[in-house]
Amino acid sequence: MLTRRTITLAAIGTLAGLFSGLFGVGGGVVMVPLLVLWLGFGERQATGTSLAAITIIAAVAVAVHGAYGNLHVREGLLVGVPAVAGVLIGTELQPRISARAISLVFAALLVIVAADLLFELG
Repeated sequence: MLTRRTITLAAIGTLAGLFSGLFGVGGGVVMVPLLVLWLGFGERQATGTSLAAITIIAAVAVAVHGAYGNLHVREGLLVGVPAVAGVLIGTELQPRISARAISLVFAALLVIVAADLLFELG
């Protein structure tokens, strides 16, 4: 029998996959806020859970986008390999920063990106 929690996790995963396929985002932008708001995850637990899911989402998205001819492997590696350094730094910093500060910085980033997209469309 499916529990409400299982259905909610499936809905979060579906939305994250949809956003990932459409825009190349889904993990942090969709999953983290929804895990926090809908399931009461702490910011750090939501981040870790999101990162685990991103592995699967990214692998499938790469294969599908590759099949459509939308994949530039060299550029992906030039972005992805140095990003590992950012992941290591961010993972090291996260325990030293309050969960509230992380939430505020994340919210500010989302507002800035949304404003940039809105002004770009206008």
